[in-house]
Amino acid sequence: MGKTQPVYPRGLDFEQVWAGLQKTRKLIEAVGRKMEATDKRVGELTGRFGEVLEYMIVPNLVAKFRDLGFEFETAHRGTEIVDRKHDIILEVDAFLENGDKVMAVEIKSKPSTGDVDDHGERMEKLRRYADLKGDSRKYLGAIAGVVVSESVGAYALKNGFYVIEPSGDTFTIIEPKGKYHAREW
Repeated sequence: MGKTQPVYPRGLDFEQVWAGLQKTRKLIEAVGRKMEATDKRVGELTGRFGEVLEYMIVPNLVAKFRDLGFEFETAHRGTEIVDRKHDIILEVDAFLENGDKVMAVEIKSKPSTGDVDDHGERMEKLRRYADLKGDSRKYLGAIAGVVVSESVGAYALKNGFYVIEPSGDTFTIIEPKGKYHAREW
């Protein structure tokens, strides 16, 4: 019994089909490279948007927290802490401080529950770093966002964070109170 030869569309032979598949593979690879470049640019734009948010929010934080009874003397953007010896490496988007308290604010365009969890871990590292430096001030945390869903806002409050969200031409700080309490690290 003889082997049956494969039948290719429109009378094409194996070499022609193979050449077409190779061209298709090259096109797919080119599209993949373009997608990677687009992803990189979107990431850069997202980072720039985050910077714009920081510049918009940070200058007004001291006054807004003053309305809640806090007297922060200084506010810094983009505070980095690098202590390789103790494996503490972190960045805080906004850092407000006075002699008694520090408020560490994480700013996202649309925070998620994962961002809240990440900020909780950041707060733990901040506390560890402060203890190593003999800093006994109380550390508090806040989550800021342009779009804060109700569920994420509730999750942040439940975890002891202040929530900062837009309100008209400014923003509002929602304090964890009632059944929730501001957490101190």
